[in-house]
Amino acid sequence: MKLSIGIVGLPNVGKSTLFKILTKVQVNIANYPFCTIDPNIGVTPVPDERLDTLTEMSKSKKKVPAVVEFYDIAGLVKGASQGEGLGNAFLSHIKEVNAILHVLRIFPSPDIIHVEATVDPLRDREIILSELALHDLQIVERRLPKLETEAKAGSKEAKQALPILTKVREHLSRGESIAEYADEVIVRELQLLRSRKLVYLLNGREADIPASLFDTIRAEGAGYVVADLENATEIPELIRAAYKTLGLITFFTTGEDETRGWTIKEGSKAPEASGAIHSDFQQKFIRAEVVHYDDFIKTGGWAEARQKGLLRVEGKEYIVKDGDILVVRHG
Repeated sequence: MKLSIGIVGLPNVGKSTLFKILTKVQVNIANYPFCTIDPNIGVTPVPDERLDTLTEMSKSKKKVPAVVEFYDIAGLVKGASQGEGLGNAFLSHIKEVNAILHVLRIFPSPDIIHVEATVDPLRDREIILSELALHDLQIVERRLPKLETEAKAGSKEAKQALPILTKVREHLSRGESIAEYADEVIVRELQLLRSRKLVYLLNGREADIPASLFDTIRAEGAGYVVADLENATEIPELIRAAYKTLGLITFFTTGEDETRGWTIKEGSKAPEASGAIHSDFQQKFIRAEVVHYDDFIKTGGWAEARQKGLLRVEGKEYIVKDGDILVVRHG
C-alpha cells in the first residue's frame, strides 16, 4: 500500500515549511494567508537504516525505500465550510489520504500574522476539526435522502447503510470524530475526512505547549510530534509517528538486483503482504521463505540463515512481522 497524508491547519502555522522539509521540494512560502492555493504534492522516503544495511549486505544494484506521499493544501479558516477564505472545496484534494496531519502553531512570533490574532493551539485545533466535520456533514446530508429512497425501494445495501450514515450525521453535527465507522462501506465510499486517523505536528518549543493539549491529543488516540520547524532540517520521527498511529509496518525484499521496503498493515498475512509487491502474488501465493532482519544480520545472509535453521517456510496463515525479509513463491 502507499501511505498518503494530507497536511491541514490554519494559515501561517508552518504547513508549507513542513512540506519543504519533508520533501525537499521548493514551494511558495510567504507570510500571508492562502499562499498555497493548488495542493503541493510530494513524496518522501520512509527513514529506515535497515534498508541501507540490507542493500550493502546484498550488494544490491538498486535501493528502493517505502515512501510517503504528502499533500499540502491551503490554510483553512473558521467558516471555511460557509465559504470564508478560500472555502473548503480544496479539501477534495485530500479525500483519499490514509491520514490527516494537523499542524498546530505553538511558536509565539509577533512577526508572523495569526488569522485569529492570538496563538491558542487548543482553539485552533477545534476550528480545524469543526471545519472538517462540517465538510463531511455536507456530503452526508446530500447522500442521506438518496439512501432513504433506495432503502424504501428495497435495496439491501441501502438498508444496511442508512442507520450507519444516520449515526455518522449525529456525530458530525456535534463536531465529533467518526473514526469508529472508518471501515464501514458507506463511509469509505464517501471518503469522509473525520474518519481518518490524526497525527499532530506541534510547531514550536515543548516548553510552550499547554499540558491540556497533550491530554486532549492522547484522549483522542492521535499521534503527535513536537518540532520547531524554523530550525529543523528533517523530522523522520513524524513519519514514524504516522506509522505507529496507523498501525503500519515495513517488510523487505533483498537481492543483487534490488533491496526494497514495503508498507503493509500490522497483522497482514503473507498473501496480503505479497500483494503489496504485485497484485498477482496475492491471488497465486503458494508460500514464503522468511527470515527476520535481526537473524539475517546476525548470520550474515541467506545461505547462513538457512544453515542455522533461521530461514523458515511459511504458508497462507503466517502473519508478517515488522522487519521480516520475504521471498515469495507463487503460481
